[in-house]
Amino acid sequence: MNKKELVDFIADKVELSKADSERALDAFMEAVTTTLQKKESVVLTGFGTFSTSERAARQARNPRTGEMVNVSARTAAKFKVGKKLKDAVNA
Repeated sequence: MNKKELVDFIADKVELSKADSERALDAFMEAVTTTLQKKESVVLTGFGTFSTSERAARQARNPRTGEMVNVSARTAAKFKVGKKLKDAVNA
């Protein structure tokens, strides 16, 4: 499912216009992004948790040339599946 299909699904499910559904989805994505930028978590009970994780700097090998390259430290976004979603997928 892509963003357009998700907007269409939301519009049909809650009887909103597609424009309103897209604004709601954009607001949700902005809220998650802003919260993760502050290194905080977004917890949606039963669905899952969006959080961040610090990755240390390291050396890696370029698979094409075999050359060693430095990979800088970074913050990665993570998603941990909640119990209700996990159970629904495995039903």
